Amino acid sequence: MSGNAVLRVFRSVDSFDPDEFGRLLAEDATLVFGNAEPLVGREAIVAGIREFYSTIGGLRHRVVRTWQVDADIIAETEVTYQRLDGKDASAVAVSIWRTRDDGLISDYRIFVDLAPIYAV
Repeated sequence: MSGNAVLRVFRSVDSFDPDEFGRLLAEDATLVFGNAEPLVGREAIVAGIREFYSTIGGLRHRVVRTWQVDADIIAETEVTYQRLDGKDASAVAVSIWRTRDDGLISDYRIFVDLAPIYAV
């Protein structure tokens, strides 16, 4: 997966359109966000992302660095979240995903501390 493919993944997330991200996923993909229960299947993942998006006003990723080991991508990003109160909050995130031979993502994991996004 090239750097362009990594950017495509984060552009789809930053589009704030869960269906856009869903098009990158295998039908039987899994997603684990932090310590939440895994979401299994494209439909469940898209629904989970839609629910998460309802708690924020938007987001954008800046890729700091990436690594690729065989079919696995590791990306360190700085994420700026727009809170529902209009303020911005930033966090460092690490995303790890596995891409199948057909280019679809089969497993996606996100490690980030969202506390600043929801702090009062």
